Amino acid sequence: MNFKKHIPNILTLLNLFCGCIAVVFVAQRLFDYAFFFVCLGIFFDFFDGFLARKFGVAGPLGVQLDSLADMVTSGVVPGFVMYQMLPSTEMVIENTEITSCFPMYDNNPMLLLPYLGFVITLGACYRLANFNIDTRQSDSFIGLPTPANALFIGSLPFLTGEMFNFVHNPWVLIAITFLSAYVMNAEIPLFSLKIKDFSFQKYKLQIGFLVASVVLLVLFQVTAVPLIILMYVLLSVVNNTILAKK
Repeated sequence: MNFKKHIPNILTLLNLFCGCIAVVFVAQRLFDYAFFFVCLGIFFDFFDGFLARKFGVAGPLGVQLDSLADMVTSGVVPGFVMYQMLPSTEMVIENTEITSCFPMYDNNPMLLLPYLGFVITLGACYRLANFNIDTRQSDSFIGLPTPANALFIGSLPFLTGEMFNFVHNPWVLIAITFLSAYVMNAEIPLFSLKIKDFSFQKYKLQIGFLVASVVLLVLFQVTAVPLIILMYVLLSVVNNTILAKK
C-alpha cells in the first residue's frame, strides 16, 4: 500500500477534527481555545492540497473531503461564534413571562437575534459548493475564502477596550454577519495563498503578504487578524488593478 497517497486526506480529516473541537470550545464560550483549533485546522487545510499535488495523488475524493472539513472549521464554527457574541437568551430570559413551551421568545422576539449568526454558515456552505464547480478558481479566488473569513469572525471576541466597543454592538455584529456572507460569494478576485512551488518570483505577492502578516501578529497578536484580512482584500484589489493596466 502506498501510504503517501493517504497523507493529504489524513491532514484534511485532522482539519475536520480541529473544527469539531473548536465547536465544543465555542459552546463553552472559550473563544481563545476555539480560535487556536481553527488556526490549527486551517494549517492542515493549507498543506493537504500542497502535499496532494507534490505527491501526485490529487483527486476528486480529496476535493470533496476538503470542502466537507472546511464546512465545519470555516463554516459552522464562525457562525456559532457570531451566535455566541450576539445578545444571548440568558441576558433577558429572567425578565420573560412563561406562557408556552418556548417561553423565551413569547414576549421578546429579539431573543431570536443570535440565530442570524448562522447566516455566516449558510454563506460559507454556498461558497464551498460553488468553489468545487467554479473552474475559474484554480489559481486564485473569487470572493473571500472561508478560512480567511473564519479567522476574521473568530478574532472578533478578542477586540476589547474602548477602541473596539462599537464592534460588540448587536447591529454592528449583524452588519458584519451579512457582509461576511456577501464577501465570501462576491465577484471579487483575490490572490490565492496556496503556494504550489518555492518560486519567489512567481509568489512574491503571497510571500510578502505572509511576511507582513507575521510582523503584524507579533506586534498586535490576535487583534491584528481583522487588519490582515482587510489588507488581503485591498492587496488583491490593487494587484488586479495593476494587472488590468498591463
